[in-house]
Amino acid sequence: MADAARANNTNNTGNLLGDPRDIFIALGVVMVVIMIVIPLPTVLLDAFMALNLVLSLLILLTVLYTQKATDFSLLPTVLLVVTVFGLALNICSTRLILGQGAAFDGRMIKAFSSFVVGSGGTEGLVVGFIIFIVIIAVQVVVITKGATRVSEVAARFTLDALPGKQMAIEAELNSQAITEEEARLRKQELQQEVDFYGAMDGASKFISGNVKIGIFITVLNALGGIIIGAIFHGESLSQAVGTYVGFTIGDGLLSQFPALLVSTAMGIVVTRSATPGSIGEAVSIQFTRDARVYWICAVVLFGFALLPGFPWYVLIPMGILIGFYAFHIGQKQRKKAYFDAMMAKTADAKKPKDENAEMSPVVPLDTLSLELGYGLIPLVDKDKGAELLERVQGLRRQSALDLGLVIPKIRIIDNMGLEPSEYCFKIRGVEAGRGMIRMGYYLCMNPGTVREELPGEKTRDPAFGLPAIWISEDKRDEAERAGYTVVDPPSIITTHLTEIIKTHASEILGRQETQAILDTLRKEYPALVEEAQSQKALSLGDIQKVLQGLLKEQVSIRNMVTILEALADFAPLTRDIRFLTEKARQALGRQICYRYADENHVLHVLTIEPALEQKIIESRVETSSGGVIAALDPAIQNAWIKSLARSVTVIQEHGWFPIIVCSESARYLVKVSADRELPELVVLSVPEIVSDITLEAVGVIRLEH
Repeated sequence: MADAARANNTNNTGNLLGDPRDIFIALGVVMVVIMIVIPLPTVLLDAFMALNLVLSLLILLTVLYTQKATDFSLLPTVLLVVTVFGLALNICSTRLILGQGAAFDGRMIKAFSSFVVGSGGTEGLVVGFIIFIVIIAVQVVVITKGATRVSEVAARFTLDALPGKQMAIEAELNSQAITEEEARLRKQELQQEVDFYGAMDGASKFISGNVKIGIFITVLNALGGIIIGAIFHGESLSQAVGTYVGFTIGDGLLSQFPALLVSTAMGIVVTRSATPGSIGEAVSIQFTRDARVYWICAVVLFGFALLPGFPWYVLIPMGILIGFYAFHIGQKQRKKAYFDAMMAKTADAKKPKDENAEMSPVVPLDTLSLELGYGLIPLVDKDKGAELLERVQGLRRQSALDLGLVIPKIRIIDNMGLEPSEYCFKIRGVEAGRGMIRMGYYLCMNPGTVREELPGEKTRDPAFGLPAIWISEDKRDEAERAGYTVVDPPSIITTHLTEIIKTHASEILGRQETQAILDTLRKEYPALVEEAQSQKALSLGDIQKVLQGLLKEQVSIRNMVTILEALADFAPLTRDIRFLTEKARQALGRQICYRYADENHVLHVLTIEPALEQKIIESRVETSSGGVIAALDPAIQNAWIKSLARSVTVIQEHGWFPIIVCSESARYLVKVSADRELPELVVLSVPEIVSDITLEAVGVIRLEH
């Protein structure tokens, strides 16, 4: 009991203290304020000044590598704390310089003072003072004033645009273009953007005030030092000036240099609102659009080099480098223009050659098309190997072997409406999937065997939605050694297309494709094809629907001979498509079972409680379109899905396929009742199980009351 009480008290104490990170930050802020009134030893002052410099540099680098301004939403608060921290250090250094005079031993200030002022006596002091004034002028007149004005305008315009953006989100929500969750997230992002720019408007005033008070402290420090040295310490005027003004210049530069970094970071944030992605990515795109700019620049440099008095040994090498870069950009532009011309020729080939001819009343759509953003064009550039084209050809061959369906040619086109790194896959003009690719990076997924996690940009695998990270090419070997599954961009797109084709194979198979299958089969099995279609027992559409029913559940139709034999056997009895599909599945029972069985020919399956199975059978309802659904009571449906999901989770944790075995009459109803929530579920009927397959029941699905 006593131990429990002590543990409880410990927990309560931990809850009262809260997150240790919050405590650390709170103590740091309080300490910064206390520093203003409590003198610091010079060792601690040196450490804090170095820390101030590092913090300012970290802020600038974080801003440079941030994708968008609002990602660093803590920046206004950080600017306030860093500004107060810098002012506190300035006050502490002023107290020590004026109090100790020539005996002051602050290493950071003395290092800055000697570096800028040097040993040139009065001349060095004048030079150092001029440098200090220049830095202050640049910071006040150029950076701080400009950033303050931009932040004011950005805050005003962002607030003015808020109602219109909110109305646009509401319009998209009302038209069902987005879900309520997406609308809520977009509104939160809008509000965050408004709050951010409003806070940045106020933070800019902190920076402006910091610069002004820095000037005041420096002037006061210099005058006060000269008075104290000449009057109280008995030093000569020149000696007092050399001592105190030198320290003051070093202190002023050491305090204003971090402030300059912070001001630059603030200016970058408020001026880059229209630039998507990182600054490096934007520079690489926007500064390489036209080679003519660099050619002209190179010519101008060569022209200056020919003029007398100009340093030709600097201008000519620089002109050569810029000319080489212009040549490199021109090559990239020519390759892109060639690719665009080839795409345009392909599009023009489908247009009527006679411009005066009437347009056809039918504008056919590509059965399958892959649209690429312009940043992904190198993947299909023949000069760079056209690796994606080869992968797509391999995908078509593999799909023919796995599904028995010859995939139509996939038309690859560029789409300027997509993001540069985005791709989109369409089936008959309707989007079936899309994803983002980072060129020059690899996608790493953790298969569960990773020993050490690597840092990287977090994302999700577009094919399966699994957590993943992007890593640069130089870290590929390290990621493979750590146990990651590393995938290159062409493989990412190919894998995604493979999954989309498997999922939508039934939509790809049309009547024309079905007729092509029958025509090919007729050459070797004419009697079989004739019997299957004899006396119009089965139309082409009926055979197509049976094949679509098989493909919808990932059953390969490669064994067309067996499928047609089953149809020929049962077509004289009925033309019920659902019944014929079940008979075709039973004829393919060995193929289906061996796909999911382990190496010992064992199927690990779930069964359904007989009473529940009977409820599902009795819920059968035929729709007006001729389909069949399981119309369970909503409460029973929810309980059924919950129980099924729990059982499937247990099965998958063991590494087995989620398979249910039930009666023939219940098989399709079980599948359609769970298809929306659990599309990966495999449902087999008892007649589909062949004799050399062993069933191992690992659970029974029942409703929990």
